[in-house]
Amino acid sequence: MSDDDDFAAAYREHYWAVSRYVARRLDGRMSDVEEVVAEVFTVAWRRRTDLPDSPLPWLYAVARNCLANAVRGQGRRRRLVDRLGNDDTAHGRHIEAGPDAESPGAWVHDALARLSPADQEVLRLTAWEELDTDEVAVVLGCGRRAASMRLHRARRRLRAEIDRMVPTTAAALKENGHG
Repeated sequence: MSDDDDFAAAYREHYWAVSRYVARRLDGRMSDVEEVVAEVFTVAWRRRTDLPDSPLPWLYAVARNCLANAVRGQGRRRRLVDRLGNDDTAHGRHIEAGPDAESPGAWVHDALARLSPADQEVLRLTAWEELDTDEVAVVLGCGRRAASMRLHRARRRLRAEIDRMVPTTAAALKENGHG
């Protein structure tokens, strides 16, 4: 197969997985998701000679870099808007969430959000993207043992955050042999 055929196959097979990966990290802001995914596959096209036999972890690594660029760009735009004084708070608009606004399992996301970005990413790669340790190592650009250790430490820190957030639930689980 040619490099063009390899790219086309990777695009067809992994477009939706890459889209979900990006969407989960951008909280589903579709215009931003489409832009980042387009950038991922633009990079993949330019580097189609570098596509490995199993391209998904490599595409996730590219997506990770594209996301970082997008987040930096959003930060620059936000700072510009703040300097111009053209944000919602300057115009008195503020939206309050209703009493039933918390989604199921939101506490897990709250605990995850308290972790470092590196811990969040390794946990998301294994839980959301369902990657094994070897694939996580490719995405993070490290060795298998380092990826395994990062995952172990991130899980331990997540457990500690959950215990801090719901100490009575955590204690009850431990008493019943679940923790």
